[in-house]
Amino acid sequence: MIDDTAARAQLIDAADRLFYARGVQAVGMDAVRTEAGVSLKRIYSLFPSKDDLVVAVLRRRREVWNAGIAASAESAGTAREKLLAVFDFLDAWFREPDFRGCAFINVYGELSGGSAEVRRTVREQKEAFGAYMARLVRDAGAPESLGPQLAILAEGAQTTAAIAGGPEAAAQAKAAAAVLLDAALANTP
Repeated sequence: MIDDTAARAQLIDAADRLFYARGVQAVGMDAVRTEAGVSLKRIYSLFPSKDDLVVAVLRRRREVWNAGIAASAESAGTAREKLLAVFDFLDAWFREPDFRGCAFINVYGELSGGSAEVRRTVREQKEAFGAYMARLVRDAGAPESLGPQLAILAEGAQTTAAIAGGPEAAAQAKAAAAVLLDAALANTP
């Protein structure tokens, strides 16, 4: 029998695949059990409720998101390039065959009316991304007001790409971000 840490990882991975592909409400715990190969009794001993499992999936998604964003920024030389690298990260993600939009937005749309913990987890992620963009804006020497504007471009690109079914929104958002950033830097004393 696998230990609790391995079982949790299996469950989170399985639930993530299923929830992202089908939606949280369309996936029952029996489907998670089958996908993960873990008994229902064990699932509920590790995650007392489906909401607990959803939150664990979102926290894992946050780790993956943060690692991807950080990796894209590492290859950039300047603060401006690091900001624009966020949109390159999005472009690569939008091209993945299983791309279905932002899991946080998707889950929020499905469950925000019923789960305070899910709402809080989604808001924390969006606030953390906004803070990351604000930090990059400060590093570039642009006005703080640009941070939320660029974060909204990235968020909008995710939704647009999911609905349109193609990656073009990333390049469009990147072009808009470059214009906004260059204008802000040109007007900064």
